[in-house]
Amino acid sequence: MLELVFCSILTILPDYLFRRYVQDKRIGREITLYSVWYELRYGIVTCLILTVSLVTLIFYYHPTASSAVSTFRTIPILPESSGRVEEVYVPVQLETEVKAGDPIFRLDSSRQEANVDTARNQVTEVESELALAQSELAVATAQVDQARAALKQAQDELDTRTELMGRNANVVSQRDVEKLENAVAARQGALRAAESNQELIESKISISLPARLESARARLREAEVELEKMTVHAGVDGTIAQFVLRPGDIVNQMLRPAGILIPRDAQRQRIIAGFDQIEAQVLHTGMVAEAFCGADPFKIIPLVITEVQTQIASGQLNASGQLVDTTQAARPATITTIMEPLYPDGLETLPPGANCIVNAYTSNHDKLDESGIGTAEFLYLHMVDAVGTVHALLLRVQALLYPIQTLVLSGH
Repeated sequence: MLELVFCSILTILPDYLFRRYVQDKRIGREITLYSVWYELRYGIVTCLILTVSLVTLIFYYHPTASSAVSTFRTIPILPESSGRVEEVYVPVQLETEVKAGDPIFRLDSSRQEANVDTARNQVTEVESELALAQSELAVATAQVDQARAALKQAQDELDTRTELMGRNANVVSQRDVEKLENAVAARQGALRAAESNQELIESKISISLPARLESARARLREAEVELEKMTVHAGVDGTIAQFVLRPGDIVNQMLRPAGILIPRDAQRQRIIAGFDQIEAQVLHTGMVAEAFCGADPFKIIPLVITEVQTQIASGQLNASGQLVDTTQAARPATITTIMEPLYPDGLETLPPGANCIVNAYTSNHDKLDESGIGTAEFLYLHMVDAVGTVHALLLRVQALLYPIQTLVLSGH
């Protein structure tokens, strides 16, 4: 409407003034309801052409996105395993503030507790075996000393008999010497067996049993971790919203989450808007924008575009059992852009998830400062920047009329 009024001032009004003061045609006589088209046809046609051109220019270089929302991140509250809820630590409220590490609920952990007891008993068993092995080592050491003493006694007796036989062959018989040699060999074998048994027990104490003990302790820690997983804690500071979980409910990782946790640092940070595809060549990072949100009326929020997604969602493909048919994407998708407040705390009063209307404005200030720009291009770029004021005015009119349209004229 503003564009039409502005263009009529430049076209229809001069045409009428020419008819009135040059041709002396007045409204109600020569210019009537039936002859107005014939009398003012040049001004009306020019007004329509100029209005359409102006509207096209405004909405192309200063695009509008009606599908904009103040986004916030949510974290599903899920246990690492399915189970039945045993106890809930969060009160029945619409919103509950929690700190990182606060317990939220606990699942039935009877099986995990039994696994912890079993693992703890295994640790105790291995520790008992280690203490028993220490006693066995003492016995094996004594056996080695005993075998070494027996070997020394047999060796000394053999040396004595051999020396006597060398002095006088009639004193000691050859048979006695052979018996002593066999006895020495037997005592040597007994000593080696005792030493091997001692080494085996030492290996068990230093290698085998410590390894088994560490494995048993690792299984105990694993069982304790599984037991701790039965209690779900808040991972970050935030708000638990609409938490309705109660003891006896079944929680499943795939089918039924326990609730939603809204992180405290994920609120009031950005607005995501979807612009029409025709503005793909106009949108770019760094564009200044403004947003009007119904949840915060009478307020225009200055924004800046920080990211523009280069892909359009309607063209995505994934592996499936059917061929792609382009008619299934009959509704064209929008160009997703991310906007952040131009000033600190610009979205502080805006509730997360609020729907907004966003205007983005093209600025040719840098191009106008370049040398060598032509006069026609200079005037055109000036006109593009100037008509952005009309779009900004329209956004403020919408902000003023929104409460009236919603509360009075909507019929609610």
